[in-house]
Amino acid sequence: MQNLPLVAEVTGNVTKIAVRPGQHVGADEAVLIVESMKMEIPVSAATAGVVVDVLVAEGEAVEEGQVLALLRPAP
Repeated sequence: MQNLPLVAEVTGNVTKIAVRPGQHVGADEAVLIVESMKMEIPVSAATAGVVVDVLVAEGEAVEEGQVLALLRPAP
């Protein structure tokens, strides 16, 4: 099964990482929070699965469309 990328919907800064690699997440669960123009935008899992890798750090600036984390969908 192929890993799914979780991408930034906006340009901003990562203010919170709510998961770690190996952690199970549910569908629509917030994985990261990106702040843009004083708004907090959650980056959520599209499906239930396991976090394979988090590719950014808290405080890091990210661009729209950048891959932030990888998720292996639950079978």
